Amino acid sequence: MRGRSGTSEEDLRVLPSGTRWRAHGSGSPVTLVAHGLGATEGEARIPASGVRGTRVVLTLPGHGAAADPDEDYWDYGNVAADVLEVADRVGAERAVGVSLGAGALTRIAAEQPRRFERLALLLPAAVDRPRGGAVTEVFEQLSSGVRAASADGGARLRELVGRGLPEGAGFDEHVEQRSSTLLRLGPALETLPHRAPLADRSALTAVPSPVLVVGATADPLHDSEVAEQLAATLPEGRLELFDSAAPMLTHRAELRGALSDFLNS
Repeated sequence: MRGRSGTSEEDLRVLPSGTRWRAHGSGSPVTLVAHGLGATEGEARIPASGVRGTRVVLTLPGHGAAADPDEDYWDYGNVAADVLEVADRVGAERAVGVSLGAGALTRIAAEQPRRFERLALLLPAAVDRPRGGAVTEVFEQLSSGVRAASADGGARLRELVGRGLPEGAGFDEHVEQRSSTLLRLGPALETLPHRAPLADRSALTAVPSPVLVVGATADPLHDSEVAEQLAATLPEGRLELFDSAAPMLTHRAELRGALSDFLNS
């Protein structure tokens, strides 16, 4: 089924793993949006803004109103399987993934190079090697903050989440929401930094579709070198770099513009 029209805001579906999705808008093309680990519900919807047609926004297990998954769920293969199942159910021709979502789409692209007409991979964390030592250390600190939350009320975790962000009411709210989400994701924080979406990135050289890769030069969890290498590996890869620790928050308008220009072409 492709280009499904008449999809309403109330069209909410759920997979056995707990992954949910909701469709916004109507008509073609159908674009799937897969968020990153710990994303708030508002953050998950950011890449869908300004994109024409039907936007199908996922909520992965352990996020928002989605149920918590089994502890062994947190593997790129499991997440990719959920993302692909939803994409097939809704007839998505295009897809946007952020961080973990980008990793899942990278896995799908390697296994089914012609599955999507266009892809946008935002803040990719890894390709065929686990995250680097400095990034893994940040995850270890976040895991420690989660474990300490019962004693300090989450103060350490909030401090870690807020590092590098500008001060302001909007960012303070984001830190609170993201910290609350991360409290549910202890197993994912411990597992995912040591895994990679692919065994060999050379599989991506068979992807014929245009792919926009977005990186950030100051993000402590997403090394911009990963974005650069990913874009260079993809035959039709295009790289956009933002000088920010969190471009989805600090450069929201510019990011939306780049995505809408690319996906609405």
